[in-house]
Amino acid sequence: MKGLDKLKIPYRFNDYSYARKHPHELIGVIGKSHLIFEKKFKNPILFGASIFSHAIESPDLLQKYSNIKEVLVPGDWMRKMFEPYYGAKVKTWPVGIDTEKWNPKIKEKFKYDFLIYNKIRWQKTHFKEQLVEPIEQTLTKNNLTFTSIVYGEYKHEDLLEKLAKSKAVIFLCEHETQGLAYQQILATNTPILAYDQQDFWLDPYYYPEKVKFGPVSSVPYWDNRCGVKFKKIEEFEVKLLEFVSKKNENQFKPLDYILENLTLEKCAQEYYHIYTSLANTLHK
Repeated sequence: MKGLDKLKIPYRFNDYSYARKHPHELIGVIGKSHLIFEKKFKNPILFGASIFSHAIESPDLLQKYSNIKEVLVPGDWMRKMFEPYYGAKVKTWPVGIDTEKWNPKIKEKFKYDFLIYNKIRWQKTHFKEQLVEPIEQTLTKNNLTFTSIVYGEYKHEDLLEKLAKSKAVIFLCEHETQGLAYQQILATNTPILAYDQQDFWLDPYYYPEKVKFGPVSSVPYWDNRCGVKFKKIEEFEVKLLEFVSKKNENQFKPLDYILENLTLEKCAQEYYHIYTSLANTLHK
């Protein structure tokens, strides 16, 4: 909504009465599907991007609710995962990053070469022994200082404080549907050395019995301006040295990437374009 406000695009928020009185007008249901189930809208619907994790949760959604005209998901690999169920009605749309809140002005005098952002969610002991500790040892071997933060165990202020004092970030995560945290980091013009195994979607609720889908990505929005990626610990040191060399040569421009692709305004404008294009199609 903040992006729409910045663009001065008018909208109605949770105006169920208006929707009921204008059943032919397209509505956007951004959140979970329970609203569709509970409200029983007659309106055509643009659904997403904050929806269920996998289409097997509701494989017949478009048959039961034929008024759902398009489904939005936050990234391309998730779109590919949904397409066998919902076909061409699935589109990609990411939410925007608040670049007034996340920007280079947060930076202070550097104390660390790297902030290790640990967002490993499953098999934590395994990854600690096989990924995190070897990374720390390699950094120490190369005389690179670091601090760490663990997802779910810090306050917002802790991240800002450590990020402000770090030259770069090592981002560790199995996969992300969009990846707001690393994109907020990029918006501070902090380059990232990202663990991106590009393997299966590993959510244990689904994998491997219910769903085996790949490849997925931990950094689904990315180009060479953002940093360097590594797929496995065996290549970490080589990629680390490549990253340090490129950073010393000022080759990274992560803020430029965010400003070109993922600001609140750009993402709100894209949502508006998707909405109006769909609405125009429905009225033909």
